[in-house]
Parts: sequence; C-alpha cells; structure tokens
Amino acid sequence: MRRRFQQLQPEERVMLQTLRAQGQSLRCIGRTLGRSAGSLSRELRRNQQAGGYAWKTAQQTCAARRQAARPAAKLDPHGRLWPLVAHMLSWYWSPQQIARTLKRMWPQDTELHVCHETIYNAIYAHPKGELRKALLACLRQGRSTGRPRSAGQDRRGRIAEMVSIHVRPPEVDDRLMPGHWEGDLIEGAGNKSCVGVLVERTTRLVLLAHMPDATAESALAGFTAKLHQIAAPLRKALTYDQGRQMARHRELARNTNMRVYFCDPHSPWQRASCENTNGLLRQFLPKGTDLSVYCQGELDCIADLLNNRPRATLDWRSPIQAMRDLVQGIAEHRDATIH
Repeated sequence: MRRRFQQLQPEERVMLQTLRAQGQSLRCIGRTLGRSAGSLSRELRRNQQAGGYAWKTAQQTCAARRQAARPAAKLDPHGRLWPLVAHMLSWYWSPQQIARTLKRMWPQDTELHVCHETIYNAIYAHPKGELRKALLACLRQGRSTGRPRSAGQDRRGRIAEMVSIHVRPPEVDDRLMPGHWEGDLIEGAGNKSCVGVLVERTTRLVLLAHMPDATAESALAGFTAKLHQIAAPLRKALTYDQGRQMARHRELARNTNMRVYFCDPHSPWQRASCENTNGLLRQFLPKGTDLSVYCQGELDCIADLLNNRPRATLDWRSPIQAMRDLVQGIAEHRDATIH
C-alpha cells in the first residue's frame, strides 16, 4: 500500500538538528526517523540558514511558506469583504443580489467581487452557534413541494359580472407601461388572518395592506386605501384570482378608477409576479403564523425591504429605482412632445 506523505513534525526537526550536529549521515538519520534520505535532503536545502540548520527557524520558515501557498479565503471573517456581505444579508438580500450589487458598486475592484455560491458556502461553513443561526435566518425559506390541485370542476361560487383576463388589453402583457397591478391575499394560521398583496407588473413594486379578515368588505377597504396612496396615472388595471374576497370588485373599480380582471380557475401563472412575491413574503410572514399581529406600519417596512432589493428581472435595479426611472422617462417624453 502506498504511503501518504506527511510534512516533517517539530519533534522530527529537533532530532534532525541533533543528529546532524553529531555528524550522522542523512541515510542513518532517515532510518532513525523512518524517513527517506531524499526528504531530509530537501528539508535541509529549503529550510537551512547560513549558520546551519536550526529546527525552530526551519519550522517557522515552513509554516510561512505553507500559509503563503494558501491565501485567506475571500470571505474571511477578518477580511474587508465579509462585513459588507454580512450587512447586506441583514437586509434580507439574497446572495445573488449581494454579488451583483457589489460588482456594480465597485466594477474595478475585483477584491470586492464574489460569487453568490461563495457567499452560500461561507454561511454554511460557519460552525454551529448563534452567528450561524442568524446568518441562516437571513436566507430565503425553501418551498415545500406542493400537491397538485384538483382539475375537477371549480366548487367556488361564481363572482358576479367578472371580466376575464382574456379580454385584458395587450399593453398589460407587454409590461412596458406602469400602472397595471396584480393582487392576492396571503393567509395565516387556520385562514383566520390575512394580508393583502399588490404587485405592479412592470416594476414589481409591492404594496401590503393590513386586513382584519379575508372577507370581501376587508379586501375592498384594504385595497382601496393602499391604491389611493398611488398617483392616479399609475392606477390602470388590477388582475386577481376568483377568490370570494373580490366579490365587491365593482365598488373597488369605482373607488380607484381601475379596471379589474379575473384569472382562470387554478391558473396561478396568470399572476406570476404576485405568486413570486408571495414566496418572498413568506420569509417575513411565515405560513402557519398569526398575521393579525402585524400592524400597517410593520407591513410597510416589509414592503420597503422588498422594494429596495435589486432584482435580476429589473437588470439588478430595485423596484423603487425601476419605478423612478419609468416615471422620469414618461415625464421627459411628455415634455419633449409638448415642446
């Protein structure tokens, strides 16, 4: 069986110095230490100083050479990059968002560039303890595999005077102009508490509405209040599923001057932006918890965290930046047209 090479240990270097001072040959010393004469010859050639071989100096030289051959990890806890990454993790940014933002902020400084996989590895490599728990808590929660929903007849009551998504104008699908929204409710433990979610399709801007329950009255009041915080030109259309909480959609349309469209039953892909946002929100509003404990101010803070995150689909701009750029571009185009 082939023997595995092992570096000389300090005690072996002490013996080498002692026996070498006694005038013994390298072959004789090798037999004593169980080492080949070639290994001892290389040890003397690499670590011997002008005044002769000294085990302590040889040990220090070897340690320095091995450390230089293994530079510190890019995300070394004592390095300059890890504090930046840890701070962004505390904002609940994903490693991919952090990696792309660092590259955009310091395009010329490669020491501050890091792959998102390296960030994941650095987090999981932390020893067990409170710090590792805190870092893992900043990561997104993985979704469990969902069971397929029944493809049978929809047993929910029909909403009166629904307008189908299939007659929605093509401009909504293009995602070029802001003002077209998707809506949903995320529910808490026992479906006894809920939070209203509104997502702007072009910029992915998120609004969260506090609701005491999942009734049509609460949905009407909550969504009306949040949509009134948006400028009228940015309230054009709302796409929703066929949940009974939208039974008063005609009043919502009158209150907000918006058109309301309804998706097909069991077709979440028709509101893909809202479904994706719901998954992101579960990091802050976990399933099986009482959502009624969150006041409107706390929900606004959660929405701010999402709206200030860089998003891959927005070329790593945040929803706030994307909305600002769109509104500014529309204003400049209007001014140029007038003049």
